[in-house]
Amino acid sequence: MRRFCSLDSHESGGLIPPELLRNKTVLRPDSDIGKYADLVTRVTNFHCEDKGLMVLAGDVFDVPIRKDIVQRVVRWQLAKRQQGTHSTKTISEVSGTGRKAYPQKGTGRARHGSLRAPQFRHGATMHGPKPRSHAFKLQKKVRRLGLKIALSARTAEGKLIVFEDLEVPSHKTKNIVNYLAQLENTRKVLLVDGGPIDDKLKLATRNLQYVNVLPSIGLNVYSILLHDTLVMTQDAVSRIVERMHTPINR
Repeated sequence: MRRFCSLDSHESGGLIPPELLRNKTVLRPDSDIGKYADLVTRVTNFHCEDKGLMVLAGDVFDVPIRKDIVQRVVRWQLAKRQQGTHSTKTISEVSGTGRKAYPQKGTGRARHGSLRAPQFRHGATMHGPKPRSHAFKLQKKVRRLGLKIALSARTAEGKLIVFEDLEVPSHKTKNIVNYLAQLENTRKVLLVDGGPIDDKLKLATRNLQYVNVLPSIGLNVYSILLHDTLVMTQDAVSRIVERMHTPINR
């Protein structure tokens, strides 16, 4: 079921408060996505209570889907977090004697200057990997666009849920299990809060492999793609929109 509708006074049918309505034609639920149209979604909580409505900025949550941009951002993320600690020993680092194996001439055998050469057993590795960084640069506007596309994809799928807050009564894991059991067609959930994560929520989700928690500053494309359902608080949505609207420092 779609949790979103457009800011269209002709299609609202009294569902949307008048102060949120616009006169211009915008995206309807049965229209194509990627029209940069502001959307209205219901705000709820872990108890499925109605907490009002919230407007999602169209230039953040309704941008055209581009798989090539998402692929570039994911490659950039994975390369940046790669350890790069791989190392092999060169001929000067491998353990072994430095003596010449046998005289240069007179034996009829091939000429060898060191038993640590790569052709010998326990010898060196030539042109092998050395510790290095795998990170490469990616333009800030591309990284920002990738996050917008990921958010728009979850919004178009109806897999973006806005909560009033992520407060839980206790640190018991069974509470989170019972809350998430009410969500339809949910296998892996990403909870995003605006500020620092509450300690009780951390403890409640620590033992659940299908639930992860992030602050809004840590929200990224790869984490969104790893989870089929994205749950964000109102504060997190506001902070993400503010971050997307901040001019890029060049």
